[in-house]
Amino acid sequence: MSVHQVVLALPDIATLRRRSQALATLDAIMSPDWEPRYFSFDSRWGPEEEMASMRNGSGDAYSIVFSPAGAFIRGFDHESVMTPYRSGQVWPGLVATVPDVFAGSLNEPAFSHKGGVLEATVCLWRQHGDDHWHAGDVVLPDGDDPDGANWLFETLLDGTGLAYQSFAEDYYETAVHGDAIAEIFALSPLTDELVQRLNPDARLADLAEDLAEIGYPRERG
Repeated sequence: MSVHQVVLALPDIATLRRRSQALATLDAIMSPDWEPRYFSFDSRWGPEEEMASMRNGSGDAYSIVFSPAGAFIRGFDHESVMTPYRSGQVWPGLVATVPDVFAGSLNEPAFSHKGGVLEATVCLWRQHGDDHWHAGDVVLPDGDDPDGANWLFETLLDGTGLAYQSFAEDYYETAVHGDAIAEIFALSPLTDELVQRLNPDARLADLAEDLAEIGYPRERG
């Protein structure tokens, strides 16, 4: 899978936002300490903007900015031959056709390395009113996953929660309740019982700050 397949597999913006909130909530429950978490969601990222993100601690990441314009996604695989660290610029065609409404995200310092170059090997976007996602006219190098899109977005693309269950059981080295994951993917109201099915040591009250940042709904999603 490459960016061209991800374009076809991504859900609509609203579904992607809910799924991103669910992943961030699951990681908040599984890891009370913020630092080791993979997935996060900041509903206060900026004026009228929210951001979902993934970071693996090894330099790989993605960011999704939800704004009044739509949604902008950048992904970065530091081992990809498409990394801007090789040439000092983004891969040809990667961002050339990004609409001006996403200029703020495209030039966001938090997404750039020294010199202000976007730290990205994958770039996608969708405006409200569009019926599909877009990517630049990129000629990909040879390889099974040349831009990193397959592994970067694997968990995000799965709407069932099974990919997160597999990830969490490997990363946190513990069995994880699939039914509890499914309830959070549905943005069901959180209870101590639901939280403790995922992490017996977690308490709903201790998650208040995280849930406020994530914007997890108080009512069923």
